[in-house]
Amino acid sequence: MNKKVQTSVSIVEDDPKAREIMVDWVNRASGLRCVSDHGSAEDALVTIPERQPHVVLMDINLPGMNGVECVRRLKPLLPETQFVMLTVYEDSDHIFQALQAGAAGYMLKRTSRAELMAAIRDVQAGGSPMTTNIARKVVKAFHQVNPPGPAVAALSARENEVLQLLAQGYLYKEIADTLNVAVPTVNTYIRRIYEKLHVRSRTEAIARYVHLPVRPGLPTQS
Repeated sequence: MNKKVQTSVSIVEDDPKAREIMVDWVNRASGLRCVSDHGSAEDALVTIPERQPHVVLMDINLPGMNGVECVRRLKPLLPETQFVMLTVYEDSDHIFQALQAGAAGYMLKRTSRAELMAAIRDVQAGGSPMTTNIARKVVKAFHQVNPPGPAVAALSARENEVLQLLAQGYLYKEIADTLNVAVPTVNTYIRRIYEKLHVRSRTEAIARYVHLPVRPGLPTQS
């Protein structure tokens, strides 16, 4: 009988109490396991490459090196690891910096335990979890700063709808419910989007949508 593979998680948070709470949350969640926790980016840079976790929860506002720079340095070493930023910041600059550094998710620190555990599972499954109001700010900033790029113009109207919902952080099931279609149909649309935009992941597709640089050569989960 095969044992179910657990999702390994590392946590980087300078507040000892907050870090202790998140470690407890992860270890009590089904299918998740905390393999390391760190109070600074400098400590994380030493240990996390050795542990090779599936997911890293990264505080942005750390003493010394900040979380965005830490992700920027870790991502090339751990291309398969998914990074979710934890922050009190809701402004577009911090969000875009985190995404450009290689983060796949962006959650507010006041996020509930259930939402945070769901975000870990979502990002490991290829999603880009964002707190709802963060996703709205991102989409609003996208529309104000950058109209969809020329590659996006090749998408059909329905494919554009799906891509917009992806950019807002919707899960595949939520996209299916919103558009009143089956989940396999959503999967088909997403596969076509990836083919037309020449990308391999949700994060890269969103980057194409908003003209963020896509870093080629880094394997990513689709």
